[in-house]
Amino acid sequence: MGYVKSPLNYTGGKFKLLPQLQEIIPKGIDTFVDLFAGGGNVSVNVDAKYIIYNDILGQVSELLSTLKLQGKAESLRIIDTYIEKYSLTKENREGYLELRECYNSNPIDPLMLYTLICYSFNNQIRFNSKGGYNTPFGRDRGFNPILRDRFIAFVERLREIDIQFHSKDFREMKVEELGENDFVYCDPPYLITVASYNENGGWNEQAERDLLSMLDKVDRAGVRFALSNVLESKGAQNEILAEWAKKYKIHYLDHSYSNCSYQKKDKTSKNVEVLIVNY
Repeated sequence: MGYVKSPLNYTGGKFKLLPQLQEIIPKGIDTFVDLFAGGGNVSVNVDAKYIIYNDILGQVSELLSTLKLQGKAESLRIIDTYIEKYSLTKENREGYLELRECYNSNPIDPLMLYTLICYSFNNQIRFNSKGGYNTPFGRDRGFNPILRDRFIAFVERLREIDIQFHSKDFREMKVEELGENDFVYCDPPYLITVASYNENGGWNEQAERDLLSMLDKVDRAGVRFALSNVLESKGAQNEILAEWAKKYKIHYLDHSYSNCSYQKKDKTSKNVEVLIVNY
């Protein structure tokens, strides 16, 4: 089975790391919980009977749920209707801004949001403090044939798998109640890196400690977990994570996404990416 790539562009998305992750994550999982699922690259490619997708950004969770419910034909029809109505192209900034204003005034259609994302700067997903989509216009991509094919393959996969969508703070997910054949995967915001998801204090030391404490509870309950994170970034070290990780197994991932040995880290990389597991 080939890997299916999300049609959503998320900073830190794990698509290129999937071959390495799937060497470590076990097969034949009963319930797989993706606590910080983002674009869904891990969720849709994991070998599990049942998948729980969770992401704090409710608009994205609602979008993926809508895609699964409506399917590719109806979803594409609606997207193409918006593209035609607002004359969206890589040059038509005015049409994009008009669509953005329409969505922000009445954000009830997730497919309107997806159409916006396709024509936004770097296809980024950003909202202001009032919940308005505020990514500026982009001239680089649009809903081009490559993205359309990726979209189709992704929706087809969503329709094939048994997946449920949530939008909760990770602390609200009762993952410690899972069983021994279940699995918890976490790819949280990285404490020592700067990106759109944590630039305004959205992830801090308290959140980091709360997550690690939750994973300790998961471990005591006999449930397997894997945590994606960065131990070092441009000379800074996540001391909280480094100390906590001593009691678990650390797999060092090749940040360049080529084949690598998990027995040693790449000391020349700007980021030391790891997968920490309890099995």
